Formats: sequence, structure tokens, C-alpha cells
Amino acid sequence: MPDQNLKGKRVLITHADAFMGPFLCTVMKAHGATVIESVLPLLAPEEPAALVAEVGPVDVLIANLSIMAPSTPVEQVDEDEWSAVFNALVAPLPRLVRAVAPQMIERRSGKILVMGSASALRGMKRASTYSAARGAQLAFVQAVGVELAPHNIQVNAIAQNFVDNPTYFPADVQANPRFQDRLKREVPLGRLVSANEDAEFAAYLCSDAANCFVGQVFPVCGGWVGR
Repeated sequence: MPDQNLKGKRVLITHADAFMGPFLCTVMKAHGATVIESVLPLLAPEEPAALVAEVGPVDVLIANLSIMAPSTPVEQVDEDEWSAVFNALVAPLPRLVRAVAPQMIERRSGKILVMGSASALRGMKRASTYSAARGAQLAFVQAVGVELAPHNIQVNAIAQNFVDNPTYFPADVQANPRFQDRLKREVPLGRLVSANEDAEFAAYLCSDAANCFVGQVFPVCGGWVGR
């Protein structure tokens, strides 16, 4: 993989204590970045702008947003579930982008990477709310990516599934024989993508070596989407 040196880059990672957050922090630091770890829930409309104002210049924003995925049959999904999932996964995105975009536009440089889900790319039973929210993330990335590209700002997303992380694939799930059978049956790779493999790819997308990618969605799922 091309050089993904991040020395001198200030990288803001949201939900740094969940989903891919801890691994992203470790890998970004290993590549020389100054990492700003935020654990704010970002549910209040004013939180993203206040966060960016507090931390100062941001060269790279990694929108790592997570929520425990509901498994409600579609006919039983209520307004509360729909609102809670969209408020956690979708609403923070435009607020974060509004907060960081002006400084990136002014200096004509910046990266925004969304850690999304491949559930938006392949149908899953009992996942309508979660998949819809993750799909909204990816549509937002594609639209904003082409809008900000003329300012030399690259906006992209990783759409992942079957990546080792404690939020969606905790140890007890991984140890379950039924899950192991599912891995062999559904994932051509035959195993989970490691957290480090995923975070290293994220580091590449956040580096100057990846300046050519605009509004793109990269599946990282061991081939699950292609099945």
C-alpha cells in the first residue's frame, strides 16, 4: 500500500471509545498523526460545532458513529426506534461537516472519512432501520464528496461488515459455533477482517496518497457484499 504518513495531521475521531474508535486512534498515532479523541455522544444539535470550536484546526475528520443495531421486524419498527437510530448515525454527519468544512475550504485541504456499514449495500433481514440509516450516511458522502472535491477536500466512506470490533462482534458472538458457521457460509474470506486491516486502510484514505478518491464508498467486508 502507498505511503500513508500522517505526520503533522490533526485527526479528530468521534465515538473514539466505540466501534472502530480505539483501533483508529492507535493506527493513526502510529502513522504520526496528532489524534483528538472525542467520546461525546453527539446527539445534541449543538455538540458537533462546539467540539470543533474547542479542538481547533482539524486536518482529518473521521466520523466513527455507532449504535447497537436493532433487529426488529419491519412491521414492528416504531417511531422511537427510527428516530433513535437516525439521531445517532445520520444527524451528526451534516453537523460535523458544517463545523469542519469552512476551515478546510479556506486552506484548500482536508479529509472526511465516514466509518459506515455494508448493511447499506446488501439486504439483511430484520435490519431495516439500521440499514436505512447507514444508507443515508453513504448517500450523504457521495453528494458531499463531489461538492467539496473542487476545494481539494476528499470525502469518502468505508462500508464495513464482518470486521472484528467489540461493538458489533464481541468475543461471545465470535465464540458461538453458529456464528463461525455463518462466517464460513457467507463470507468468502472465511474469517473476520481484522481491526488493524480496517484501520490501516482508513489511514491510507486519510493520507495524501489517497487524494484521488472523491465521494467513494469502499466495502471492507471479506467479500460479503459480492456474494
